[in-house]
Parts: sequence; C-alpha cells; structure tokens
Amino acid sequence: QVQLVESGGGLVQAGGSLRLSCASTRSISSIFYMGWYRQAPGKQRELVANIIGSTTTNYADFVKGRFTISRDTAKNTVYLQMNSLKPEDTAVYYCNARPGVIGYWGQGTQVTVSS
Repeated sequence: QVQLVESGGGLVQAGGSLRLSCASTRSISSIFYMGWYRQAPGKQRELVANIIGSTTTNYADFVKGRFTISRDTAKNTVYLQMNSLKPEDTAVYYCNARPGVIGYWGQGTQVTVSS
C-alpha cells in the first residue's frame, strides 16, 4: 500500500509560480509510475504530467514548456514545478502512484490562479 500526501498549493497571481510536492510512504524507486492530475470544478480529472521509471516524462499539451515533473528518491517525493501559471490552471491537483496494477491517490491540493 502507498500513502501520498500533496502539499504546496495556494493562491497565486497569473504569471506566478508554485511547486507542488507529493510525499510517498513507500520508496518511489520501487514505483514504476507516478503522475500529477488535476480536476477543475465541473470537469473530469485530467493528466498533467507523469514520470515513468526513473527518466521518462510526459506532459499534457496545455502545460508543456511551463510545468516540470521531477522526483527525489532520497526524499521519496515527486514534485511539480509550475511556472507561468494561468487562471485556467485553477484546480485541485492530485498525485497518483502505480507500483503495480493498483493505483493510489493523494487527497489533493488546491491551486488557485487569479487574473
């Protein structure tokens, strides 16, 4: 089992930056897939970025060039650096981990971008 705790959300003006953290109770070196998703009010949850294995990263088109996913195995933490934030980035951001067939979700962290 994996427990995930997100942090780093908050209120920021458009053009600003935030860094989200996802701390895992399990060594992330043993977790093949970790990703960040977001869900805005009235919308479905969508993939923002993921990291597969130790080096392969993927990004949704709407964040390419602005967001960066990374991980620190010593801290068992995955990060999402978000730059040039836009009001449409406002959502609850969730961390997801898939060490195998079963996936695990964190509780989410709210990101609000004001115009």
